[in-house]
Amino acid sequence: MKSASKVTRVKLEISQNNDILLVGLVSAEPDYKLSLSINKKFRISLKNTVPVKVSEVTGPEHTFSRFSDTNGSPDIIFNLFSNRSGKNFLLKNLKNVDFIFQVHDSENNNNINQISGSLKEIESVNAVFRIDLNTFKDKNLHYLMQ
Repeated sequence: MKSASKVTRVKLEISQNNDILLVGLVSAEPDYKLSLSINKKFRISLKNTVPVKVSEVTGPEHTFSRFSDTNGSPDIIFNLFSNRSGKNFLLKNLKNVDFIFQVHDSENNNNINQISGSLKEIESVNAVFRIDLNTFKDKNLHYLMQ
């Protein structure tokens, strides 16, 4: 008879989001005006691109605007997502946030405090919230990571 071998389980903590920074923005401005303000502040070129489409099982499809910087450095990608579509939210856990600003920096050169400070200096931005990807959970978060 074979003796049962002892199984050792090892849980690996792997964070694949170290190079992605998410910041929630509160602003009453329309998405295109906010993108222009961010363009001026960061000297980037956010342009309206393919929106994020979320289909719910029991309801219709919701569309959330997306502005992306496609002309900048290939190592750093900037995106601005609308968190609202009518009465619906992209990230339901962040109903107080109007927009999500995403910085994907493969070189990890960006400092969260520097980016947050620059965003706070924009006149049309009322509040800035850091979204910690290691603790934040939302079923629609994967739409931002594509």
